[in-house]
Amino acid sequence: MSDLHGKSGEKLGAHEVAAWLRHHPKFLQQFPDLAVSMVVPREEGPAASLASYQLEVLRDKNRELSRRLQDLYDVAQDNERLAVQTQQLTLALLRESTAAGTVRAMAATLTEDFNGDLVRIVLFAPVAGLDDVNWLQVIAQDDRVLAPFRDCLASGEPLCGRLHPDKQALLYGTRAEDVQSGALLPLDGVGLVAVGSHEPNRFYPGMGTLFLRMMGEAFAVALSRYAR
Repeated sequence: MSDLHGKSGEKLGAHEVAAWLRHHPKFLQQFPDLAVSMVVPREEGPAASLASYQLEVLRDKNRELSRRLQDLYDVAQDNERLAVQTQQLTLALLRESTAAGTVRAMAATLTEDFNGDLVRIVLFAPVAGLDDVNWLQVIAQDDRVLAPFRDCLASGEPLCGRLHPDKQALLYGTRAEDVQSGALLPLDGVGLVAVGSHEPNRFYPGMGTLFLRMMGEAFAVALSRYAR
């Protein structure tokens, strides 16, 4: 192995030694006693030997990998739960034999199985048998009061987070201030479905909306069976 001297024979400085070691990563394998005796500075606490330092780094990486694995497991568990609930919702909607029953099943499932604090549904056309509920509004699709929802209805994409006050007011009325976060499902040609929560972080911008879209589509298809 070549020595640590320059071409002219002068001793190399610290930077040159560091550069040389980077090009010879297996150097310490040939001198294990040197690896043990080397001292590595630490941000906190006393200095540690190189071997101890490397072991600590590996332990930190292992803990980080374990944390990430647990996070992935938790996400998988949540997705499995949502998949089961979405399937149960779809089956519940398909079991109903009337449009009114379908709308009631949607509202009940979102409240009970998905823990919605305030569920609100806006339909563009009236449904017989739903005159006694306070969570439903029937508003014509071209009504000016739906202007705040035009972009949402045009895109067809669910919205999550704290909605604009105009949207909150129309959906939740006097209870608008109680809703700290919410999910809004625009249903083309059908209406709007909103789930409000008292928790600020229950629904947030950027969260996954796959299951929300699936629930909205199931509701729209189930209602289409009764379209005239």
